[in-house]
Amino acid sequence: MSTVTLAAPATHIPTMRTRLRITRRGRRVLASLAAVPVVAALGIAILGGGSALGSDEQGAPAGTFASLTVMPGDSLWTIAQQVAPQSDPRDVVAEIVSLNQLQSSLVAAGQTISLPAEYSEGR
Repeated sequence: MSTVTLAAPATHIPTMRTRLRITRRGRRVLASLAAVPVVAALGIAILGGGSALGSDEQGAPAGTFASLTVMPGDSLWTIAQQVAPQSDPRDVVAEIVSLNQLQSSLVAAGQTISLPAEYSEGR
């Protein structure tokens, strides 16, 4: 007697793809790797930021600006028109604000402000 063996039809069993899971340790490693360039950049900025203070270089050369005391009723606009009548007052006000590191263009009576040298000669 002979036996015949029939092969079962091959069925394709779909494999489930799982999403990538990162363990707590893996998240810490990735966070550490992402933080390395930030820490390096901050370190360079902190160490290099004080180089101007530690050098013998002067900031602005002496005599590059003159001082002016704000009188009652004065504004930066009127001061700009007085010290530089030939220039656009908006540009002069912007330079005065920048030189004095003012938060706004408002000034108070009695306040001393500095004028750029190019405008202080016209006073």
